[in-house]
Amino acid sequence: FAFPRVIGSFVAADYAVFALMLLVSAAIGVYYAIVGRGQSSSREFLMGGQSMTAVPVALSLTASFMSAITVLATPAEVYRYGASYGLFSLSYVLVVVVSSEVFLPVFYRLGITSTYEYLEIRFNRATRLLGTVMFIVQTMLYTGIVIYAPALALNQVTGMDLWGAVISTGVVCTFYCAMGGLKAVVWTDVFQVGIMVAGFLSVIIRAVVLQGGVSNILNHAELGGRLNFWDFDASPLRRYTFWTITFGGTFVWTSIYGINQAQVQRYISCKSMTHVFSLYINLLGLWIIMLCSVFAGLCLYSVYKHCDPWTAGMVSAPDQLMPYMVMDILRDYPGLPGLFVAAAYSGTLSTVSSSVNALAAVTIEDLIKPYTHMTEKHLSWTSKGLSFLYGALCIGMAGIASLMGSLLQAAINIFGIIGGPLLGLFSLGILCPYANATGGLAGLLSGLVMSLWVGIGAQFYPPLPEQSRPLGLTTHGCNFTTAADAFNWTTSPTEPSLYTTVLQQNTAERPFLADNWYSLSYLYFSPIGTLTTLAVGLVVSLLSGTLPQMVALLHTILHVVSN
Repeated sequence: FAFPRVIGSFVAADYAVFALMLLVSAAIGVYYAIVGRGQSSSREFLMGGQSMTAVPVALSLTASFMSAITVLATPAEVYRYGASYGLFSLSYVLVVVVSSEVFLPVFYRLGITSTYEYLEIRFNRATRLLGTVMFIVQTMLYTGIVIYAPALALNQVTGMDLWGAVISTGVVCTFYCAMGGLKAVVWTDVFQVGIMVAGFLSVIIRAVVLQGGVSNILNHAELGGRLNFWDFDASPLRRYTFWTITFGGTFVWTSIYGINQAQVQRYISCKSMTHVFSLYINLLGLWIIMLCSVFAGLCLYSVYKHCDPWTAGMVSAPDQLMPYMVMDILRDYPGLPGLFVAAAYSGTLSTVSSSVNALAAVTIEDLIKPYTHMTEKHLSWTSKGLSFLYGALCIGMAGIASLMGSLLQAAINIFGIIGGPLLGLFSLGILCPYANATGGLAGLLSGLVMSLWVGIGAQFYPPLPEQSRPLGLTTHGCNFTTAADAFNWTTSPTEPSLYTTVLQQNTAERPFLADNWYSLSYLYFSPIGTLTTLAVGLVVSLLSGTLPQMVALLHTILHVVSN
């Protein structure tokens, strides 16, 4: 397998396809800015006038958190850890059922714009403010990763200018979000889901042709230990097993689909509760994207099973493997590398626009409206101004993303560390009739402390390879193009060499907690925060006395039982 140092570069057709995707996205924003000139209230701008229907909302839900991290990082995780990652498809079923049957009926019945309004009605204003601040921090950190991820990967592999890509991405999605509001965001998401699937298919079809068919790719994956779906190892230190994904993954994604403002805002924008159940239609979209990303990871392994570009130093991080393969196998097909790049950036645009719209919504509803007496017209203009402001801030946050390591893990860490305690707080309010404000605030703070403890500890003391157990990779089939390359890799390094810096640490310097508590699978950070919040919140509520709650604030079945 010949391994050139420079695999390829963009040609005019690639730039044209990429630019076309940006132009169509911006055009949708302009269209809704023109037809929506009557959006005179902040609620119309932020909630689409509650006129959305199920199918576009379902596709928008799929796009919102299927970002460039899904397009670039998920195949790399499958390449390194196997197809067990696909078990998230089971988690999605549990997430959709819990979100649509437990959380959404309460939010829709209340008719709120910000999910954090619920916290003040159910608990008190201090709890609402803390929840709002946590959401803003979480969303800005995540959005920074989403903007930076594709720009870095594509810059190092294709030569696309790093900050040019970052700024153009941020400017375009901020523009159509600020101009057209939620309707523009939803319909742009619909367009971008199609681009994401098309980008995946272009790579998968070419890889299948090169490798001689789907059966060969699956055979290579089986021989390489990548078809490891049913790993029932109960060790919480393993990165991916059946239990870490189905249990931990369910908590992570419920915090996204059940209570996250960016998603709940779409449910509430629907014209009726029947359309709110678009979440079930969204399940099909999630499965399609997951199937594409997992199979793309298996294609990646099939192509490079004897010559790993990461081990060989052709890419500096696993997140660059997919762009590397695209430029390798599609370089003779002008326009197709551009289509894949458009797919990665479509994921970024959909996520960033959703985040910007949600940030504007919670700022208006939780930090401005309660303390001012602005007219609806002024609030509408303020919403648009906030969209521009948050867009600029999220572009700035992209610089911090370079310090966070693995993109996929960093993204899920953020949702686990902050989203986990928030999920616990909402669950406490909706599912526990006797929880009170004291218990809610104490539970939230306790859950946040616990999840920060394990999350920050894991950042300083990452788990050793023998705990997370990545699968083997090799370079013994490489045909390096320079004598220096051949000399450097005559030993044909295997998997341990990928973690030399970690293994060279003096393990005696690692504290006791480093090899157990800090080495937990990152998917367990969310359950830790959620369950701690629930446990502490219930105990404190029982000790401090309870108050009867409005039935609208509880799940329908529970307020009947409590009565």
